[in-house]
Amino acid sequence: MADISAKLVKELRDKTSAGMMDCKKALVENDGDMTKATEWLRQKGLANAGKKASRVAAEGMVGQYIHTGARVGVLVEVNCETDFVARREEFQTLVKNIAMQIAACPNVEYVKVSDIPTEIADKEKEIEMGRDDLGNKPANVKEKIVQGRIEKRLKELSLMDQPYIRDQSISVEELVKQAITQLGENIQVRRFTRYILGEGIEKEETNFADEVAAQMGGK
Repeated sequence: MADISAKLVKELRDKTSAGMMDCKKALVENDGDMTKATEWLRQKGLANAGKKASRVAAEGMVGQYIHTGARVGVLVEVNCETDFVARREEFQTLVKNIAMQIAACPNVEYVKVSDIPTEIADKEKEIEMGRDDLGNKPANVKEKIVQGRIEKRLKELSLMDQPYIRDQSISVEELVKQAITQLGENIQVRRFTRYILGEGIEKEETNFADEVAAQMGGK
């Protein structure tokens, strides 16, 4: 595999306006070939999406998804720049697919990693630092292992870092970037709420066998 330098990544980013991580992934996938990496980004719909990311997105829609059996429901707000795009079928399909993604990922609690409170990350670090399998490792090695585990854990909580359920080769973030390229506007997943039937309600624990026995004994 070619050595992918920061300079090469920046060069591709300047050329395509794609995100830094997307550019690095494109170069890794194409062994450092700039032309093939550029084509890869375009095929994925990631080129030029970065240019639109800073534009204000205050329109959009609140979408919903109720899973079969009506035991799980999701509300999600996805923003775009204009009401015209919000009414387009492609945008509405995107919102529905994101709502379905949230329903399918019960561990996801935040839109992106940067939304996760510092105290959550600190708590994860405390847990990882105390694990038995790290006890005999040097401090610097231990720190690197812990950092890697924390990053993995935080991504598990982040919607944008999840593999897209309909196409595992891309993430939800890449799905949104493809929509940005297709629709020509900045698109942002702003917030979501997941409802699980009965969640938080204390249910009385009963023993069905004992109930039957008691009823039969009273006859």
